[in-house]
Amino acid sequence: MPTVRDRLAAPGPHFSVEFMPPRTDADEDVLWSAVRRLEPLRPAFVSVTYGAGGSHRERTIRVTQRIAEETTLVPVAHLTAVGHSVHELRQVIGSYAAVGVRNILALRGDPPGDPNAEWVAHPQGLEYTSDLVKLTRSLGNFSVGVAAYPDKHPRSPDLESDTQFLAAKIRAGADYAITQMLFSVDDYCGLRDRLTAAGISVPLLPGIMPVTSYGRLLRIQELSGQPIPADLASKLRAVDGDADAGRAVGMEHAITMSEQLLAQGAPCLHFYTFNRSKATIEVLTALGMAPVLRR
Repeated sequence: MPTVRDRLAAPGPHFSVEFMPPRTDADEDVLWSAVRRLEPLRPAFVSVTYGAGGSHRERTIRVTQRIAEETTLVPVAHLTAVGHSVHELRQVIGSYAAVGVRNILALRGDPPGDPNAEWVAHPQGLEYTSDLVKLTRSLGNFSVGVAAYPDKHPRSPDLESDTQFLAAKIRAGADYAITQMLFSVDDYCGLRDRLTAAGISVPLLPGIMPVTSYGRLLRIQELSGQPIPADLASKLRAVDGDADAGRAVGMEHAITMSEQLLAQGAPCLHFYTFNRSKATIEVLTALGMAPVLRR
């Protein structure tokens, strides 16, 4: 199976997408509909989330295996340290290797139940994402990615500390980093420049999802702790309650931001799909990155 490292090294621009493991049979039908619609557009890779505390671990492994076996896509399996001993983590990594998956996104993970609660390591587990990266790389020929915050992690005291934590994860063996949901090109460029100043040169992928309502924007801000652009908030607030107008505002912002990110040299646009394909395909079409749809 190709690695994300190899895919990102090829001429771009690229895009990638993120899926969640389905909770029901109906959710699974929705997921596979999105997979089949996006597959012809040849994303660099698709990632499958893990669930807080490993709550969807078995579904993640099953969906990732099915993508590997039944499609031409390159799957990336999420793996979190929260709630797991090192022994359990070794088992999960072995499960991925057994089905031919060699691409893993290593995450510390949020506390189950309340993402803003105090993070406590498993007594026989790992404290830092850098430790999980090292463990994964020690168990085979894996390509490993990590997460990055466009501004800074809510628990980081300042940008400098946050940059050093991210640099440590990459120096532990990560091949690339994907940002949490991004609202501003300036935030992406600032993070990229801080990494460059720290001597880090791996691909940095901006995370994108069109935000189509003022309420959703506030909810995302609450969960992520990231600042939101005043102009986007103002435009969505002005059309609050009008679903079509809110969607138009969100799509315009996502397309414009994606154009600017590519102009700034972003190697790959990473779309948070929530197991839907329509918005992602619309953005790609506007960018000229969906040639199949223009035939």
